[in-house]
Amino acid sequence: MASFDSFSPGALRFLADLSENNEKAWFEAHRAAYEAEIKGPSRAFAAALADTLETMTGRAHGYKVLRIHRDIRFSKDKRPYNAYIRISIAPFQGGANDPAWFFGVDPVALSLGCGVFQFDKTGLLAFRDRVAGDGGAALDQTVTGLEATGHRISPPELKRVPSGYDKDHPRAALLRRKGLTAWADHPATPFATAPGLVPRVREAFERLQPLFAALSDGT
Repeated sequence: MASFDSFSPGALRFLADLSENNEKAWFEAHRAAYEAEIKGPSRAFAAALADTLETMTGRAHGYKVLRIHRDIRFSKDKRPYNAYIRISIAPFQGGANDPAWFFGVDPVALSLGCGVFQFDKTGLLAFRDRVAGDGGAALDQTVTGLEATGHRISPPELKRVPSGYDKDHPRAALLRRKGLTAWADHPATPFATAPGLVPRVREAFERLQPLFAALSDGT
């Protein structure tokens, strides 16, 4: 696989043009640009990022690159293509409740994340018991620390504390969650196109590593 340094300005131009021309005829006419600017570089970047995350965490990682084709069978939005790049990287042999790393870029914005989008039933119960119990204070401190350093924390999905827990619990915001992710947001340009994207993403992920470690332990 080809080495990767950064996405080209042409990649962001392709995504911007696709956003304005989200139809099969346009895409097929520009497929060569997609292959050269998006498909190949995305896979090379994801592989390089998985390698650096293995070095960083001591755990081997695999990756998934979101398909360019949207599943529109049950969607009111019939645009056939995703006009953005989404990549998830997670440890091998991880379960549904283990944290993962996320990269996303569109023509305007770039986001780097870590966490769990949604726990399954067993994981959610374990997470809530942990939050309400002895391990909750440390997890809350991790989230508060990330927020204090400018990270965007996903909002709680529930309006009320779930039954079985004190509605006035000091960690009520955590108890109202079905998942937990933290994000660092950047402009797409120049972050995605400047040299050395992989080490710069690693630096951002190192700042998110406390959440990865916290969610890897006990959920």
